[in-house]
Amino acid sequence: MTNSTRTAVMLMAYGTPRTKEEILPYYTDIRRGRVPTDEQLQDLTKRYEAIGGLSPLKQLTEAQRDALQEQLDLINPGHYQVFLGLKHATPFIEESVNEVAALGFTRIICLVLAPHYSTYSIGQYTDRVRAAAEPHNIEVRAVETWAREDAFIDFLAADMQAQLSRMPERTKILFTAHSLPQRIIDAGDPYPEELRATAELVASKAGLTRWSQWSIAWQSAGRTPEPWIGPDILAVIDQMATMRDTDESVDGIVVCACGFVADHLEVLYDLDLEAAQRAASYGIAFARTACVNNDSSVMAALARRLITA
Repeated sequence: MTNSTRTAVMLMAYGTPRTKEEILPYYTDIRRGRVPTDEQLQDLTKRYEAIGGLSPLKQLTEAQRDALQEQLDLINPGHYQVFLGLKHATPFIEESVNEVAALGFTRIICLVLAPHYSTYSIGQYTDRVRAAAEPHNIEVRAVETWAREDAFIDFLAADMQAQLSRMPERTKILFTAHSLPQRIIDAGDPYPEELRATAELVASKAGLTRWSQWSIAWQSAGRTPEPWIGPDILAVIDQMATMRDTDESVDGIVVCACGFVADHLEVLYDLDLEAAQRAASYGIAFARTACVNNDSSVMAALARRLITA
């Protein structure tokens, strides 16, 4: 079988610095070429140091790639080859598309390691693949959302039930995802509805039948002057603290960070440290459901989605 008859899978993710020396160029790329100030760079570096020096995202993304390749080979041996394409680190999306072209592939299927479609995230990733593939006459298809994927829902619901079994009776679930600029949502982007769809399915699967048992919060908003969608999770925790002596008192919080599928800075720092410490300051118990990482059942489901894309 030649590569011209095989299919390249472009597995895409945000990327992360692999060394401390890469933090500056990584942050500069996120800022679209604007070099961060010394204060901004120091702040980001301290966040990485707080979670052990660097994010484990590189290793986890590579493990997801390998797990997806394994599942594809089980279904259709030799027909698919998985390539990583990253938004803000090497291998950049364009670099990987050029590699695919050089190897003689004529078809690419895109899959972003983010379940919820947004023009600001998944849409941008796919657009970059299409732009890089066009000069090579490579056909591009995409899995645009997997917010409702059964294996994903089952994974989150099962861990949520496990976390709830160890929490106080008056515990509330917060489903979170990365915030986006409000202007994106005002333009009709489906991102909030995508998150709500996941939340409703997980809540139902976990037996949370009342809206009062769960709600949606946003996290990790960019540090820019423009407004980002909310409410922010820290503000939600603050609000819960004001109800401690009322009939709506909350004694515990379980965060289901369903917008993220791997442990990285926004999970390990923004939730496990920042949000957990905020809750603890009010005497509120805190827990978080696990990220998918390279869970075999979810990777198998994504492999099936790719084959039918």
